[in-house]
Amino acid sequence: MDQVILRAEPRTDFGTRPSRRSRRAGSVPAIVYGRGLDTLSVSVGRRELHAALHTEAGANALINLEVAGSKTLLTVAREIQRHPVRGEIIHLDFINISLDEKIHAEVGIEFHGTPRGVKDEAGIVETIRASVGVMALPMEIPAHIPLDISDMAVGDTLKVSDLPFIDGVEYAEDPDAPLVSVIIPRVVEAAVEAAPEEIAEGVIEAAAQETAPDAAAGSADED
Repeated sequence: MDQVILRAEPRTDFGTRPSRRSRRAGSVPAIVYGRGLDTLSVSVGRRELHAALHTEAGANALINLEVAGSKTLLTVAREIQRHPVRGEIIHLDFINISLDEKIHAEVGIEFHGTPRGVKDEAGIVETIRASVGVMALPMEIPAHIPLDISDMAVGDTLKVSDLPFIDGVEYAEDPDAPLVSVIIPRVVEAAVEAAPEEIAEGVIEAAAQETAPDAAAGSADED
């Protein structure tokens, strides 16, 4: 996994107002901690941060954080907070790490193939989890994890235990945790459930139509 460089400036002003001023100036406030490091308050450029987190590694990019007046720290970004409307990052943590120690990371799952249940049974894919937690050395964290879903039929569910083996990577999740299912769309289910009632109504209507002429004839005889 490639490493990226990101410059950071120490922050000495704290609180809501200084943070807002920092964001208006195009910076993102952050803190740095981990591995015996005293917590540092810093700010990083929004554009530079965006570029650092949009490599193939995504949010798991290894970031060499160059803090002005201090040494360069190998970090990963965590606890990323975003603006609820604009979606831009408004705060995050940088965790100081070592290349020799395993860390936890959330890795995206890439689903491959079209399930049999979609092609032949009019089912749809229901994604339950789009990522999975792993433990691995920083350089061995995969950019994504592939999962073949082409053999799934309606009613099938793939779990964490169905993910492929990746050397050096440990899945840090319940093996029985569901990831993806193939289901019948709810509209179709509702139609199937309603069918018996509709059939019964049709039988009643047909019976009524058959008895109607007999009833009319009986009335005529009485007259």
